[in-house]
Amino acid sequence: MKSVNSVVPTSIASSLWGNRKLILNLTKREITGRYKGSYFGILWSFFNPIFMLVVYTFVFSFIFNARWSVENASKSEFALVLFNGLIIFNLFAECANKSPSIILSNVNYVKKVIFPLEILPVVNSLSAVFHAMISIVVWVLFYIIEVGIPHVTILLLPLLLLPVFLLITGVGWLFSAVGVFLRDIGQIITILVTALMFLSPIFYPITAIPEKYRPLLNINPLAPAISQAREIMYWGTIPSISEYLIYLVSCSLFAWLGFVVFQKSRKGFADVL
Repeated sequence: MKSVNSVVPTSIASSLWGNRKLILNLTKREITGRYKGSYFGILWSFFNPIFMLVVYTFVFSFIFNARWSVENASKSEFALVLFNGLIIFNLFAECANKSPSIILSNVNYVKKVIFPLEILPVVNSLSAVFHAMISIVVWVLFYIIEVGIPHVTILLLPLLLLPVFLLITGVGWLFSAVGVFLRDIGQIITILVTALMFLSPIFYPITAIPEKYRPLLNINPLAPAISQAREIMYWGTIPSISEYLIYLVSCSLFAWLGFVVFQKSRKGFADVL
């Protein structure tokens, strides 16, 4: 195992590839450790999204009688579209809320000079992606029951998740480093994540926002991913390639920035902890 001290973009790939076996093992331990001691174990990964989807369907389809679109709207449409957006948001929220404590909860690794600390946020991201994939499986099963065979565009989902993975990993690197020196960052992030949930087009379509305020969505890092997820998973359309590439490049740059901050800050971890 080798720690990468440089901060050039290629050093990220070098670190991840060089420590791939360790990353895989730590990710497995992270996933199984969450449900350690529980009776159903990892099955809770399925039960939780199923329960939430049932609740959303009942509340929004039968109590509020909500509709996302006017034409050809089934009772389950709002729940499917809503849950679709929540999958992306929950993926981000899980990583963001946990990121400030990643290093603080692994002090024993900080003391080990040869341990590649930069892989810990990656492990956190991969664990979150695993649970997001379980939610996607639940979504697909519910879609098949209520609507029918999913659109072929759903095969583009891995491409959609790539920039999101870069975004949440960058968040992990950035805030796990800051969290070592500024312990209040965890409380700040909790507030910001809650605000971001209501400022993202999760509970409402973008068209519900007054047109003069829609450009503000450009500063929301989740808005493109949520919209693109709905396009390929529910509506069966291919998102704008140019918008996707811009989002991919932006998330890549943010991930590299987070990696730079992490690598520049790691020398002071041991002194603070």
